[in-house]
Amino acid sequence: MKSLIKLTFKSVFTLGVIILLAYFGWKYIVPKLNEREQRERKEYVITKVFDGDTFEAEANGKKEKVRMLGIDTPEKFDSDKLTRDIERTKRDSETIKKLGELSSVYTRNLLDGKKVLLEPDKTQDDKDKYGRLLRYVYLEDGTFVNKKIVAEGYAVVFRKFKVSKEKELIGAEEDARKEKKGLWGDIEGLKYMENSNK
Repeated sequence: MKSLIKLTFKSVFTLGVIILLAYFGWKYIVPKLNEREQRERKEYVITKVFDGDTFEAEANGKKEKVRMLGIDTPEKFDSDKLTRDIERTKRDSETIKKLGELSSVYTRNLLDGKKVLLEPDKTQDDKDKYGRLLRYVYLEDGTFVNKKIVAEGYAVVFRKFKVSKEKELIGAEEDARKEKKGLWGDIEGLKYMENSNK
C-alpha cells in the first residue's frame, strides 16, 4: 500500500513538473521565439529596383541594398558578372543585356513601391561581399518573390551556394522551362538560360 502511495505521489509530482515546464515554455519561451522570428522577418518598402534580382528597400528611414537569395538573372550592366555571363553562355553582351532588361522590367513591375517582408536564410551569410542583404522576399499577400521570378521564367536557380529553399526553387525552374515561360520562351533567352548553370 505504501509503495502504491509512493508511486502515485511520484507520478503526480512528475506530471506537475511537466505541466509547469510546459506552461513556462508556452508563457515565456514561445513568445521570445516568435519575437525573434518577427525581428528576422522585417517589413520594408521597395524604393528602387536595380535589376532582376537586386533592389533597394527602406525600413525606419534606413535604406538597404538587397540581393535575392537562390536566384540569378541575366546581367544588364557592364560589369565583371556580364563578362562571366558572356564567357559562360557564349552569347554577346547586347543579347545578355537585353535579357537582363526583360528580367528587370518583370521584377520592377512585381515589386516597385510594394511592402515586403525580408527573411534571412540561417544557412547563409547575412550580407554578400558587396554589403547587400541576402534575403528571401515575400509580398504582403504571402507570395514568395524569389520563387515567383523563377516560376515565371525570368531567373534561374543560383546553384553556386546551397540555400535552404533550393529544392523549391529548382521545381519552379523546371516547370517554367517545360512551359516555356518568360525567357525560356525566347530563343535568345533559351540559349542564355540553358548555359546558366554550367
